[in-house]
Amino acid sequence: MALAQDPEHAGLARALRERTAEGRLHERLGGGAVRCLACGHRCRIPEGREGICKVRYNEGGRLRAPRGYVAGLAVDPIEKKPFFHVLPGAEALSFGMLGCNFHCPYCQNWTTSQTLRDDGALAAPRDVEPEEIVAVARRRGAPVIVSTYNEPLITIEWAVEIFSLARRAGILCGFVSNGHGTPEALALLRPHASLFKVDLKSFREDSYRKLGGRLETVLETIREAHRLGFWVEAVTLIVPGFNDGEEELAGLAGFLASVSPSLPWHVTAYHPDYRVSGGAATSAADLMRAAEIGRRAGLRYVYAGNVPGRVGGLESTRCHACGTPVVERAGYVVRRSVIGAEGRCPSCGAEIPGVWSRPSPDPMPGS
Repeated sequence: MALAQDPEHAGLARALRERTAEGRLHERLGGGAVRCLACGHRCRIPEGREGICKVRYNEGGRLRAPRGYVAGLAVDPIEKKPFFHVLPGAEALSFGMLGCNFHCPYCQNWTTSQTLRDDGALAAPRDVEPEEIVAVARRRGAPVIVSTYNEPLITIEWAVEIFSLARRAGILCGFVSNGHGTPEALALLRPHASLFKVDLKSFREDSYRKLGGRLETVLETIREAHRLGFWVEAVTLIVPGFNDGEEELAGLAGFLASVSPSLPWHVTAYHPDYRVSGGAATSAADLMRAAEIGRRAGLRYVYAGNVPGRVGGLESTRCHACGTPVVERAGYVVRRSVIGAEGRCPSCGAEIPGVWSRPSPDPMPGS
């Protein structure tokens, strides 16, 4: 693994190299090279080198992947992920590692995502084992564990190790991802996780290239995740001048509606951050306009976020059939919920798609 030249980054790179295990998502190529299958880049990695993410690398003809640490661990409202059709008002234990396969100039989590790529990204790893993470969730009574903060696809084996324990304890597990995935990654994840939130950042190929990915890869990941039975919600950060044009928003919404009219779409407000110091923040009017485009495209559940109290009823869930508010929210706070574990509107009986009850713990062997 090529180490950074800056002493602090060289030390961090060594620390991360020590916190790895052999990755499951790769194939061996000739000449000691490996093909990483964790994300849509499908990096061909020669011996001694790392992939685009900087944290998956080839040692002796075997892929090494991050394991055994977190860079962030916190309990948040599940609405912050955001999942609006999963256990309203529940707490979710969120964990993240370091690194990303994109380089978005407006990243909100750049101090963890841009590790070994940016001199200012020096978040430190904290050693932990999967059993400890699940124990924290159980102590806090959190019914959900989510891999987030950095891009979880590039640390997927670690997430699966945690999720396999959590699922047996009756805890729902999910990904908060940029969606630049592979069928192999989704197939590895699906037996252990049931929630998948995707950031659909644009509907233009040239825009995705600027961020470090490919549009079609993300679209195919959304299709495949839905086909595999993940509960999928999509988020688009509305960035003025980047992805807020009428035609582009209609394309985004139309694509999501083609996957499922019941797939929730969150349009959220941007503020200049990281390498973007100029430009306008997203207004509430921008979000309401985007939401209307989503409804016209046939989406039943469109939400506006990051501007609490300024977007009318777009923070709440209404029955698509009769309009009854079934979950009323103010920001990340659930003010009132009348949807039960069966997921039906109490007024008309229509089914509201989502995950409204947690699974039972798996029986212990021999029970």
